[in-house]
Amino acid sequence: MLMKIGIIGAMHEEVELIIDQIQQKKISEFGNRIFYEGQFFGIDCVVAFSRWGKVAAATTATTLLLEFNVDRVVFIGIAGAVVPELNVGDIVVGERLFQHDMDARPFLHRYEIPLTGITSIPTNKTEITWAADAVHNFLKNEKEFRKELLEHNITNPKLQIGDIASGDLFVAGAERKATINRNLPSVLCVEMEGAAVAQVCFDFGTPMVIIRTICDTADESSAEKFPYFKEHLAAKYGFYILKAIAEQLLNN
Repeated sequence: MLMKIGIIGAMHEEVELIIDQIQQKKISEFGNRIFYEGQFFGIDCVVAFSRWGKVAAATTATTLLLEFNVDRVVFIGIAGAVVPELNVGDIVVGERLFQHDMDARPFLHRYEIPLTGITSIPTNKTEITWAADAVHNFLKNEKEFRKELLEHNITNPKLQIGDIASGDLFVAGAERKATINRNLPSVLCVEMEGAAVAQVCFDFGTPMVIIRTICDTADESSAEKFPYFKEHLAAKYGFYILKAIAEQLLNN
């Protein structure tokens, strides 16, 4: 069965190598976003750089669904860890997606998404399984890249499956991090887009998965770690993860 995958990254660096590799490339523009349609290692895909934040990500995801009729959405990019067991270079496949800045109290429970009765968007277990398998294969098979990671003091990157929280603020301090730890104790990492993409896909009934690579630890060191990782490693992580996803989908 033919399937078209929508791929989103919030920063150009996260998708630039993927875009470079697309074959039979067709370029379109909608809503101030550029969409690159074609084939990536044998899968039909549409790739877009959404820009930062929940609204920008939601706009991009909606366009992928309505203009390009994608069958599933994959969001890849970097994130800040909020738990000590995650290190820079580790990868998280999102299980549930929370919005840590959603708060309509006293009318709704904290984090409850208005008019849904839920506080998070779950990822379909099937999507989690194939995405996790793809990430595992990437970490196992891309030995040359693993050697390159050693040059950046990343020695043993691992995969974790767990909850992710999104919000329209950059978490880079002990107080904000502690608030998330206290109120959303299951959350492994934070970013600015995934939960918005998840909500759009939930509304349209489209499968999605959010895959995040840890670039910093969401504390005062993030102002230094985030730009370093973005410049040196974000593009390659995005490329190799999506290459593994293409191989995983073609083999299933």
